[in-house]
Amino acid sequence: MAITSFNELLEVGAHFGHMRSKWNPAMAPYIFAEKNGIHIIDLNKTVVKIEESANALKQIARSGKKILFVATKKQAKEIVAEKVKAIGMPYVTERWPGGMLTNFATIRKTIRRMAQIDKMTKDGTFDNISKKERLSISRERAKLETQFGSIVELTRLPSAIFIVDVHKENIAVAEAKKLNIPSFGIVDTNSNPNSVDFAIPANDDASTSIAYIMDVICKAVAEGLSERKHDKDASADAEEKEEYADEADTKYAVGKEEEEGRDKKEPAKKGARKRTTTAKK
Repeated sequence: MAITSFNELLEVGAHFGHMRSKWNPAMAPYIFAEKNGIHIIDLNKTVVKIEESANALKQIARSGKKILFVATKKQAKEIVAEKVKAIGMPYVTERWPGGMLTNFATIRKTIRRMAQIDKMTKDGTFDNISKKERLSISRERAKLETQFGSIVELTRLPSAIFIVDVHKENIAVAEAKKLNIPSFGIVDTNSNPNSVDFAIPANDDASTSIAYIMDVICKAVAEGLSERKHDKDASADAEEKEEYADEADTKYAVGKEEEEGRDKKEPAKKGARKRTTTAKK
């Protein structure tokens, strides 16, 4: 069953590209036509690419791995934050910190600083420092929360990265490529589709287009997570049944041995009674 359609993409304006003067020649295979100096994206190819990306991301989520979503442009950040937060995946919607992936150990140290500040507020350390110091630390905590609060649960490098506007997020794309992390992205006519492993040719400026594509992608990821949970539950049930069966087999074997033991003892008792009778005669 198709997860998206040509008409739905048309309604949200996913076919509008940039002006011809700003186009990237590498996007030629995905351009349908030019109208009033603006390139029109071939939505038939967009449908195929969305489904390819959604299926790949679904499998990654099903395997229990993390997918990092990146969207720092104004019209995309709130949409991405809302939809990605709902599926429990990490995301970056503020400025991309250089070395986020290539210098991940340092980023983790910065995130641990947030935990240290939180501990200070709970163990009474704040009560023993000046008001000026408390204010300074509180501001530091707020700044860290804004920048890194959405990736606190990202304890290791993500297994994939999804980017809205690969042209704007070129640093994130480059870092993912350097580390061989599979990359997915919405690619407009001014971008290079070859810069990511899975390119979705579509309008990356219109909020309606971004919201629609993100909705499809997040649903696929949520489905993968749901299937993972189902597989875990099924595995747990199978293990429980196997354990119950082993226990039943053990009880049966013990009972069988006891029964055989009783059968062996009974003839001996009968013989003993006969010998006693003969002796009396």
